[in-house]
Parts: sequence; C-alpha cells; structure tokens
Amino acid sequence: MATLGTRSVTYALVGNGCITVLKLCGFFLSGSASLFGESIHSLADTINQSLLLIGVRLSVKKADGKFSYGYGSERFLWALISACGIFFLGAGVTIYHGIDALREQREIFISPITLGILMLSLLIESYTLRTAYLELAKHAGTDEDILEIIRNGDPVTAAVVFEDAAAVLGVIIALFSLLLASLTHSPLFDAGGSILIGVLLGIIALYLIAKNREFLLGKAVPEKITDEIIEMLEDSPYIEKVLNFKSEVLDIGKYHIKCEVEFNGAALLEEIMEQDDLREEYNNIKDDFEEFKKFVVYQTNRIPRLIGRKIDEIEKEVVEAYPQIVNLDIELN
Repeated sequence: MATLGTRSVTYALVGNGCITVLKLCGFFLSGSASLFGESIHSLADTINQSLLLIGVRLSVKKADGKFSYGYGSERFLWALISACGIFFLGAGVTIYHGIDALREQREIFISPITLGILMLSLLIESYTLRTAYLELAKHAGTDEDILEIIRNGDPVTAAVVFEDAAAVLGVIIALFSLLLASLTHSPLFDAGGSILIGVLLGIIALYLIAKNREFLLGKAVPEKITDEIIEMLEDSPYIEKVLNFKSEVLDIGKYHIKCEVEFNGAALLEEIMEQDDLREEYNNIKDDFEEFKKFVVYQTNRIPRLIGRKIDEIEKEVVEAYPQIVNLDIELN
C-alpha cells in the first residue's frame, strides 16, 4: 500500500517538471514577465515537491533506539522546508521579476504557441490538483468539510493541493495578463500579473509554514476525537474522572495520548467480591488475627495487579475503537 502523500506528490512532481519546460519555452518565445513568473512558479513547485517526496519516504522509517516514536515528523520538517522554498524562490523571484518588468517596460510577443502552452499547463495542473485533493479527502473523516480536511489533513498532500491550486490560478492570471497586454499594447498588465502570482505564492507559503510549525511543535489530536476518547474513558465503570489529558500527532493518522485517571474503588471492590466469597473468608479467619493480617496483605497485593489489568483492558478497547492511537498511556492520579 502506498504511503499517504506519495501518489499526489509524484503526480505533481512529474507534471510540474514537464510544465516548467513548457512555460520556459513560452517565455523565450514571448518575453512575457507573467509567463516567466509562471515558469519560476512551476520550477519552485518541482523543487518543493522533490523535498516533499523526501519527507514522505523518510517518515515511514520504523522507530528505533534513537527515536522511540518513529520518524513521522520528517514529513512535517520537509514540508516546512518546501514551504520556505515557495516563499523565497517562488514568491520572491516572481515578485522581483514583475517589479523589474514594470521598470523596463519590455515589449512582449504573443503567439498561438504561447497560449497553447498555457492551456496545456492549465489542464495538467487541474488534473494534479484533483488527484491531490482526492487523496487528502480519502484519508479524512467522511463528515468533515473541506476546511476541516485541509486543517487536519496531511500537510504534504495539503501542500500539493495549495501549490496546484495556486498553479491553476496562476495560469489563469498569466492568460488574462497576456490577453490584456496584447489588447492594450501595454506591458504593465503582464508585469502586474507576475507580481500578483508572486503575492499569491507568498500567502500560500506563509499558511503552509504555520501549518507545519504546529505539527513540529506537537499539535494536539483534533478536539472532536479528544472529546470522544475522554467520554469513552469516563464511561468505564472503573474510571471516575479523566485528568491531565495530553495528546500529540506523531504522523498523519498516528497519535500519542497520555492521561491521568481517578479510579473507582467501589468498582474494584465489586470485582474482588465477584471473584471471592468474602463472607466465607470472614468466617474462616474472624477468630484468628494472624490469618486476618495475611488476608489483608493478600488482598492489598491483588489491588495493583487488578488495576493494571483493568488499565490494559481499557487501553485495548480505546485503541480498537481508535486505531490511529499508536501509544496510549493511562496513569493513576
């Protein structure tokens, strides 16, 4: 089974590699600043998706003595590096070139080949966008809306979704910029298109940086799932209250949860009474204090083992209900 994010990143990587070549050819044919901006945009996307693919590959390494909870955060680290690349290489270079085009007022040449390249780019970008979004939605809850899917979904796949969405919008901007520049014979529209594409990339990059920062700092499990797990724990007759609930997303679909609980002593006593006939025990030892002490010591030793067994049973039930939990630690308050 393919690792989450691999399919969308691979499709986007191949698609953007081809598109970069096409757009550069279009730029050399037309001299368009917005088309140059789109070329840099696609080149940045290609480089960034290479970084995302590295992160996906490294994130599946198994836990070892150095990293007890595995390497899932590699996904977030490389996605963060990719987002920084979008900001500096994609947005920075594109905006700079647009400003430079405004100063120089370069003449542009539009041909059917140039427009054809942009239309082909639009088709490829739309296909990779659809592929990435379907992969993101597939691994999200069926009752989640698009904003929740993007907020809590895989940041690698989300990065591809945003990059491809920006690419689709960028091609549309470049098309309109070229057409307006051709109709008005003014290169200002073309230069403005380049700057607008750069601003769009900058906004997306900042969002992705913030999203991956949350995961690297130890983002908590979604609130809805947290509430459901606490409710399930407190529904157990052996737990009176859940305290100090802490959670962390180790990787997409992999959670680490730790909490303290107050145990219900009455439920434990009932369990002991079901296993032993205490009345018979009482009648056997009521006149022998030494035997009574042995009985107390025996029952006292049983309680920690009984609590441990019940905690194991509760942990097993919760993990079966929420297989995303790879580490669940329940401790007594």
